[in-house]
Formats: sequence, C-alpha cells, structure tokens
Amino acid sequence: MDTLLLTRDQWDLCLDASGNIAVASNPYALAQDAASAIKLFVGELWYDTTQGVPYFETILGRPPSLAFMKARFVAAALTVPEVASATCYITGIVDRKLSGQVQVTSTSGVVAVTSFSPPPTTPMGFLGDPSGGFVGDPSGGFVASP
Repeated sequence: MDTLLLTRDQWDLCLDASGNIAVASNPYALAQDAASAIKLFVGELWYDTTQGVPYFETILGRPPSLAFMKARFVAAALTVPEVASATCYITGIVDRKLSGQVQVTSTSGVVAVTSFSPPPTTPMGFLGDPSGGFVGDPSGGFVASP
C-alpha cells in the first residue's frame, strides 16, 4: 500500500527529488497511516465524522485509564486498510505528556511501529519495520537504516 508522504514536523505533504508529491511505501506507509488514524479527532474527518479518537469527549481534560487510551489507539490503527493487528505500549507519562508506540502488523505480515512522544518532538514519529526498514532517531522521528 502506498500513501502520500507527510513531513514529520508539520504533518504536511512534501516533494520528492523530482519536485513531485512524495509517496511512501510499506512498511513506512503502514506506520504513517496508523499514526494519522491515531492523531485523528472524532468529527475531524469531514466525509466520515464517526472516525477518529474521542480526544475531546473522553481523554483530554480527564483522567482516562491507560487501558482505555491503549484500546482507543489500537481501535484507530485497526481502521487502516491492510492492518491486521495492533498493539499499544505506553512508555511514560511526564507532566501529562504521553509517550509510547503502536506496533501494527499488516495482512501480509509486515510489521511497522509508530512512536509518539511529548513536544517539542513530533507527536507521531516512525520507527518503521524492526527487520531493517527504518530505525528511530532520538527526537522520535525516523531515519533510514543502511
């Protein structure tokens, strides 16, 4: 599955070396699409306002349980085509800022990891395919592995 490549700092379209809109392929595309689904607020997607995580309704400004947040993040990741399973790991909460990762497995067995960390880093970065596609950098973003 291919998807439009988004910049990690602005979560916006970017260009490839030829000046065309950049495209990402699996496993990166799978991780990016899962991250987009998790970042989506309920009501924000204009053509289907039922999709998204109910951040305003049940998470922000409330003390939700970790199990509840994990379940919502996993449910959002599972809305991505080709995602067969997802597991959420919360690695920390510091000053009400959540960090962790969601590992997704595609229907073809590709594993991708979406990480999230508090500002000033990008809310969703990518570690990618643990078998060698992408590895994380200290800011929570991504770098290609050799």
